[in-house]
Amino acid sequence: MTSVKEQEAIRKLMIFLQEWDSAHKVARSRILDNFIKSNDGKTEPELELEFSQGASLFLARLTAWLRMTYTYSTCLNRLLKSVGIFLSAASGCRYLTEFLEIGGVSILLEILGLNHLKEEDKRASVKLLQLIADAGRKYKELICESYGVRSLAEFLATSKSADAQEDAQVLLDSLGRGNPKYQNQVYKGLIAVLPCASPRAQQLALQTLRVMQDMVGDAPSVPVEPVLGVLCSVHLEVQYEAIQLLKALMAHEVRPALLKGLVALLTPPRKKAFTFCNKTAKDPTALCLREPMLVYIQQAAAAKVIGVLAKESAEVAEELMQLKVVHGLMVAAGNLDYVASQRHASISLEYFVHTFPIVEECVKKALGHTLFQRFMDSPETWYTKLDPVQAEELASNTVDIPGDIARMQSTETNPGVS
Repeated sequence: MTSVKEQEAIRKLMIFLQEWDSAHKVARSRILDNFIKSNDGKTEPELELEFSQGASLFLARLTAWLRMTYTYSTCLNRLLKSVGIFLSAASGCRYLTEFLEIGGVSILLEILGLNHLKEEDKRASVKLLQLIADAGRKYKELICESYGVRSLAEFLATSKSADAQEDAQVLLDSLGRGNPKYQNQVYKGLIAVLPCASPRAQQLALQTLRVMQDMVGDAPSVPVEPVLGVLCSVHLEVQYEAIQLLKALMAHEVRPALLKGLVALLTPPRKKAFTFCNKTAKDPTALCLREPMLVYIQQAAAAKVIGVLAKESAEVAEELMQLKVVHGLMVAAGNLDYVASQRHASISLEYFVHTFPIVEECVKKALGHTLFQRFMDSPETWYTKLDPVQAEELASNTVDIPGDIARMQSTETNPGVS
């Protein structure tokens, strides 16, 4: 028989549950506030003591209400925080099981895709998914099987909250670790984020891809276009992370395609190189300045990356030579319309000139003695004194260094490189 004390505890539990069952939105919000305040951080035994061994009865009511109301945000944030108390409770595995049995993962993922819901509600949903993923590999697999990677990648790309984006990135990173069955799916999901319009999302995706690269190796085929596409970002933090990822990718099978793509970016189509603002049509007094298109930003970034990669590996430098990188760098150095292209191309070109005698010979012949000497004396500023005729000569140069000569000179310059 139960003791009088136990009977009294059960009676209080029943009264509490009846109060919940009969309450409307305002009253339930108050109950949730009190529950969160009183039980945050409690363990499973402590919750069971609080609810006279009937905590699951309250959790069942929370999940039932969540299932019925999540699409129209009735106390959604409070409700998710309350469920989180159960999912985060130490030794509370059964609470997790109960939540999953009612389709909890699918509900949380659907919340991320509902445009009318608040960012704070979606962030609370991501936090619950993180709790589920932290429970182990089979739970990570469950999230991925429920199209979780796609939902999280879309949320990362479209969210307006920096904190929510970071939470999504942490969860995607978690799903990519200790989850061999789906790590390639996570990698591809992050690649899909790169073309988005959010610089913060691009930065976070690039960071995670770089960390994952050693884990996935050459297994997922890396599409070149989205990786090189982020080089057109005007945000330096995005370009920095792109460079770090490209450095990591140099050890993998995609390297030849990436190097070929980088060299191609040095010589964008000369037509439609600039776009003109249309302000004068609306306001004749407004000063209309031309703005470089993204191809010029990409050109400058490619010139910078090429220098970084070549300096880190003589083998990469040799491959770039065979792809006619010298011709491309000279074209970029002659781009009077975008100073950044000239600066980065000149700095990278200097490395090739100093490393390969054949490059020095060809560049000197193309520039002429006086201009070449000016370049050698000050590669970081010489381009500021180029006149249009000299710039055109650079842009239309025909420098072509045979691949066999490049290989031979690389071996002579770096005898230890195979």
